Amino acid sequence: MREPAKAHARKLRQALRQAAGRSRTFKQSYRWVAARYREISLKVVRLRARLGERDDAQGTGVEPGNIIWIFGSGRSGSTWLRSMMEELDMHQAWEEPMIGRLFGEFYERAKEVDLRRPDFVMANATRKGWVRSIRKFVVDSARYARPRLGASGYLVVKEPNGSMGAPLLMEALPESRMILLVRDPRDVVSSMLDGARQGGWMYERKESEYWKRKALPDNDPDAFVRNRSRKYLQHVGNAKKAYDAHQGPKVLVRYEDLRADTLGTITRLYSTLEVPVDEEELVRVVEKHSWENIPEEEKGEGRFYRKAIPGGWRADLTPEQARIVEKVTAPLLEEFYHPG
Repeated sequence: MREPAKAHARKLRQALRQAAGRSRTFKQSYRWVAARYREISLKVVRLRARLGERDDAQGTGVEPGNIIWIFGSGRSGSTWLRSMMEELDMHQAWEEPMIGRLFGEFYERAKEVDLRRPDFVMANATRKGWVRSIRKFVVDSARYARPRLGASGYLVVKEPNGSMGAPLLMEALPESRMILLVRDPRDVVSSMLDGARQGGWMYERKESEYWKRKALPDNDPDAFVRNRSRKYLQHVGNAKKAYDAHQGPKVLVRYEDLRADTLGTITRLYSTLEVPVDEEELVRVVEKHSWENIPEEEKGEGRFYRKAIPGGWRADLTPEQARIVEKVTAPLLEEFYHPG
């Protein structure tokens, strides 16, 4: 019985050694597979990061170079211009996404104090990083907002009320195209004063009772005029800064010129921006959106479509109100218009 027992023990030890060997082999194989998995995963992460960097310029959706910004101020004809542009082939519009307001107003309020503080989220020390983040935010948001536009299409971004952020947006997207749309500030303020009065289109659109009380167009129209003049100076002033610094395609358009010669002005606009368009298409959209084709019941005092008459401020503003606008907006008024 002793020999069979010894043989059994021998076989058992041999089996245990083989099992241990297989276990070591398994562990070694597992470690190798795990190491390769981590290596491949790291490569995938790095590849995705590189593709993310290239995504802005080589994506399958909205391309940064095909974004056309409309900056300036409200009541300057931006809705009219956007309406004509978005009807052209391979064009879509993004109606006041307020991206410029999101970044611009925060930056303007903070820049006097916080920009030198290294830990501030938009500090000078980290500018390259957060400007790059703005770029990605804009492009990704645009692609989600207009997923069907395609890489060869043009996205018209109407952003007059986001013009505070125009310098940051143009810095983040230097290859995009820019329209600086300006209108005589006296006509702009006159139009806003009319719309903000009780019963006007702007008053009716506002749901906030606080805004209606604070606006003061009926109780203190001079204060309203002063506040809106300052807002014009901020918006158009920042848009002008962005325009002056922008090295990509850009064009300055005055509302008065667009009104006097719509077809000629919009043709010049597209030529300057280096965007190919069909001339017959331009004629069609200009005719469709002409002032004369707006129904009469939609035009007039207190309505969104009011006068469309350059210089109408002379009949709308008091002499004192005109002087307020001219004093506050003097730097821009002197550059684009002649007071008086």
